[in-house]
Amino acid sequence: MSKIIIDELCCKGCRICINQCSKDVLDISAKRNPKGYLIPHAVRPEDCIGCMMCELICPEMAITVEASKHEKK
Repeated sequence: MSKIIIDELCCKGCRICINQCSKDVLDISAKRNPKGYLIPHAVRPEDCIGCMMCELICPEMAITVEASKHEKK
């Protein structure tokens, strides 16, 4: 399982990452960052396949996907 890290200070709540995820791992949360944006969170992290599309598509570079040791092989 990959670990999805969202930089809450950089995220602008655009939801592009949510729309891009083919496995519906991400969804918007009720949590707001200091700028007032609702930030995404991983609602089904166990479904993440480590494709990194959310990381690649994020215009603010606010997402990092860390692949598990098993996926790196």
